[in-house]
Amino acid sequence: MYISMSCNLRGEIPESIFQLASLGTLDLSMNHLTGIIPSSISNLNNLFKLELFQNNLTGVLPAELGSIAGLREIDVSRNQLSGELPAELGFLKNLTVFQIYRNNFWGELPSEFGNLKFLNAFSVYENKFTGLFPAELGRYSPINSVDISENEFSGPFPRYLCQNNNLQYLLALNNKFSGEFPENYATCKTLMRFRISQNGFTGKVPDGLWGLPYAQIIDVSDNYFVGKISAAVGMSASLTELNAQKNKFSGELPKELGNLSQLQKLIASSNSFSGPIPEEIGNLNQLTSLHLESNEISGSLPTELSMCNRLADLDVADNLLSGEIPESLAMLTSLNSLNLSRNMLTGSIPDGLQILRLSSLDLSMNQLSGRVPPELLVIAGDEAFANNAGLCTDDLTKNQVTTLLTVCNLSQSHKRNSEKRLVYISILFALLVLSVLLAFASFKRFKFEELKKNKDLEEGSEEDISWKLESFHPTEMDAEEICNVDDDNLIGDGANGKVYRLDLNKNRGTFAVKKLSKCKGEQVLMTEIDILGKIRHRNILKLYACLTRGKANFLVFEYMPNGNLYQALCREVKGGKPELDWNKRYNIAIGAAKGLMYLHHDCSPAIIHRDIKSSNILLDENYEAKISDFGIAKVAENSELTSFAGTHGYIAPELAYSIKLTEKSDIYSFGVVLLELITGRGVTESIYGEGKDIVYWVSTHLDSEKVLQVLDKKVCTYIEGDMIKVLKVAILCTAKLPSVRPTMRQVVNMLIDADPCNSFTSGKDYCKD
Repeated sequence: MYISMSCNLRGEIPESIFQLASLGTLDLSMNHLTGIIPSSISNLNNLFKLELFQNNLTGVLPAELGSIAGLREIDVSRNQLSGELPAELGFLKNLTVFQIYRNNFWGELPSEFGNLKFLNAFSVYENKFTGLFPAELGRYSPINSVDISENEFSGPFPRYLCQNNNLQYLLALNNKFSGEFPENYATCKTLMRFRISQNGFTGKVPDGLWGLPYAQIIDVSDNYFVGKISAAVGMSASLTELNAQKNKFSGELPKELGNLSQLQKLIASSNSFSGPIPEEIGNLNQLTSLHLESNEISGSLPTELSMCNRLADLDVADNLLSGEIPESLAMLTSLNSLNLSRNMLTGSIPDGLQILRLSSLDLSMNQLSGRVPPELLVIAGDEAFANNAGLCTDDLTKNQVTTLLTVCNLSQSHKRNSEKRLVYISILFALLVLSVLLAFASFKRFKFEELKKNKDLEEGSEEDISWKLESFHPTEMDAEEICNVDDDNLIGDGANGKVYRLDLNKNRGTFAVKKLSKCKGEQVLMTEIDILGKIRHRNILKLYACLTRGKANFLVFEYMPNGNLYQALCREVKGGKPELDWNKRYNIAIGAAKGLMYLHHDCSPAIIHRDIKSSNILLDENYEAKISDFGIAKVAENSELTSFAGTHGYIAPELAYSIKLTEKSDIYSFGVVLLELITGRGVTESIYGEGKDIVYWVSTHLDSEKVLQVLDKKVCTYIEGDMIKVLKVAILCTAKLPSVRPTMRQVVNMLIDADPCNSFTSGKDYCKD
């Protein structure tokens, strides 16, 4: 007999369930159940599977569970259970799965667990367990997965978790284990995830643990390990993350690191590593993050680093590096953060760095000299170049950019850098000439094809001039239905064309059809198709099809019955209440943020929208946000501005001085949208002052007495604390310096933390007049 009643229940578990003597599986997971697990559960003599995870249960785990001899699986994770675990649980000789993570259990684990012979999965993380871990656990069982992280286990680490050579997941981070890590784990070749960080381990890491053939993650960080990273690490062919930071490791980094073809993160900061950075690291073409800061690494930065074409985060600060910054770093087109501070680097800053999409840069406390490229100064500020006595910059006062750096003496600067600049300019000139020649040839070919195509259209018969319908999602529609939209169904009119509602007969659905204007139609068409035709995300407006013939272009989108966010913020329902209460506004914010996070972090290359605003965030029947209008979007690998684009009030301030576009400009625009949601106001209003916008107005109200005045009084009377959490995110997003703004992944995480559903108390009613 089986009972599964997930997702709908409230209240306490009814006693009547425990009279079902034949019940084999009881699944009440993912509900809102409260109260205790009653001792009468022992009446279920035939129970073999108990799933009560993700509820609000309190009290203890009843000792009577130990009397259900056939019980094989227990999962009571993600509740509010507490107390010590009864020793009787160790009598469940058939137990295979035991999961009680994210509760408030305390005390020591019963030593009786060591007698279990069939245990396969054991997960007790995020509790308050203390004392010694059962020494015999795993000795007699084919255990596959162990997660005991985020407790306070102490003493020596258990020796037998891989006794039967079946262990794949060993997670013991953030405890108080001490002493040397057992040598016998060096032969645990089945391990795929090995994380023992944030403990008090000493001695050396057994050599075999560096060379686990199937391991994807090896994390030994935040301990007191000594010795070297063994050359055996080159045998970990599946490794994607290696974290050895904050230990006492020494010696040189092994060149065998270059064999890890799948490695994405190498973190070895805050140790005593010495010697040069191995040039073999240049073989790691999957590497995205390299952290070697706070060591004693010497020599120069290897030019081979430029071969790590996916590297986004490079930090080698606080070492003994010398020599010049390699010009080849400019080839790292994915680089987002670069920290070379607190070294002994000399020479000038390569001009090529300014073409990168950097959002964070620190070159301070070196011995650099020469000119700071103005674009780097705008991105990073003075602090990034501090304590380099020889650095100077151009006179930027005419661009309203203030700096503490001295203005370059042009004659000295030219004399010092003339040879290097001559070579650099010669290369650029040659590339420019080559680009012009290629562009001219491409243009001539394009015009020839266009003339040929137009001639074919003009001279062909009526039957030859046919519509071309390209579908990106399954749907039943034909060209005639799309092209026959009329003004009676007009729902929008913008710079790029008009938008119509299309109701297909026979219940085939409702769609939105954009008829593109002739002057911009082809450019918008190609951009929208290139981006929306390939990506799929629930918070990105779905493009169903495109229809073309000659210069007539139509795009067919999913229909959004609630219009756009700008319109919805202006609408009211009965009684003068806003259509969008705070819960709806929050859900719109988190939805739009997830869509933008997908564009920035999950698309390769990343996509920069360039025109995030409330009128480009559409709302479906459930008020779920969909990002739309990709007509001026750019892929990040080709993100140099050739023309000014965007909407006044949403445009990031750095775009007034820089032609280099990064994801941080989208984040600024999204922050402005958050301010609209919080205040209920438009981007530009007379109340802000002449020439001022919503960002300026909010910035003048950030002291404790004024901050509540910016909240929309129509919605904040019961939820002002949650609104202020989102306001803090908006302020970070709209920071003047791009390097201060968070990434969209960080924005989403902060918004999740601000979820009003997580609030159990409300503050005073500050918003009443």
